[in-house]
Amino acid sequence: MNRHLLSAADLSVEDALRVLDTAEEMSRVADAPVRKLPTLRGRTVVNLFFEDSTRTRISFEAAAKRLSADVINFSAKGSSVSKGESLKDTALTLEAMGADAVVIRHSASGAPHRLAHAGWLHGSVINAGDGTHEHPTQALLDSFTMRRHLRNGKGDLAGVRVAIVGDVLHSRVARSNVLLLATLGASVTLVAPPTLLPVGVEKWPCSISYDLDSVITKVDVVMALRVQLERMSDAFFPSAREYSRRFGLDTVRLARLPDGAIVMHPGPMNRGLEISAEAADGLRSVIVEQVANGVSVRMAVLYLLLAGAPLTDIDYKTLGPS
Repeated sequence: MNRHLLSAADLSVEDALRVLDTAEEMSRVADAPVRKLPTLRGRTVVNLFFEDSTRTRISFEAAAKRLSADVINFSAKGSSVSKGESLKDTALTLEAMGADAVVIRHSASGAPHRLAHAGWLHGSVINAGDGTHEHPTQALLDSFTMRRHLRNGKGDLAGVRVAIVGDVLHSRVARSNVLLLATLGASVTLVAPPTLLPVGVEKWPCSISYDLDSVITKVDVVMALRVQLERMSDAFFPSAREYSRRFGLDTVRLARLPDGAIVMHPGPMNRGLEISAEAADGLRSVIVEQVANGVSVRMAVLYLLLAGAPLTDIDYKTLGPS
């Protein structure tokens, strides 16, 4: 792998499969009586979050701690950033403290790239979401979850049909998933009203549809995206009721999914808007599993970026049942 993980486009097929295979090994730690490996002992991981987050921040923290790394959680609120400190000065401070990896979430698209390439840090930079641009570890955990259900944890996702539905315009998850799934051989269809598709989307490696009902009977995975109302200053659709009627994943559409198809959502969910409670909590839903898989995938990313030693060196028998 590269020194940093900034975009899903940075991952070759071999890189992506290496992360997913490593995550499969890391998931065994969750079943051990002591859920900890010594592999990153003495390393420091900084969670640098300029935007609010629950799942991603806690997931990275849990992943680093399970690898025995020291973790520093940095929130823009209550820090010198609220006093006007620049990203550069914050980075130089982290460098002085000996950060081996910086996991950054920022409202500005491209902030992780700036942090990685400006020469302020010698450690690895991991993009945990930048503006409306990308969220590569979310795409990795989504692919990991799909592979477990649709390929029994083996091989790539060649031939898997995925529908990503909803607010693509504001979704960094959608872009990263399209790029990674295309790399892994899946067929992706974006389903959204024209007002919620970004400029240039026709150049993405996917198909586009404005009609969920014509797509839902032909997919193995349907992923509902959160409608990001906080990023919307204009009316992108007539009403919440109209959006839910045309693009919401409800019980009627749930019943039309092919046998074996799964329901996903990156969270947090707007229940009753892009997804109903029945769809979110039903037997087809793997949404809670996505959260659990996020820890294993982020353990794999941190491990491969900061250690890179063969996983065969780990004696899982000393950790308990596999």
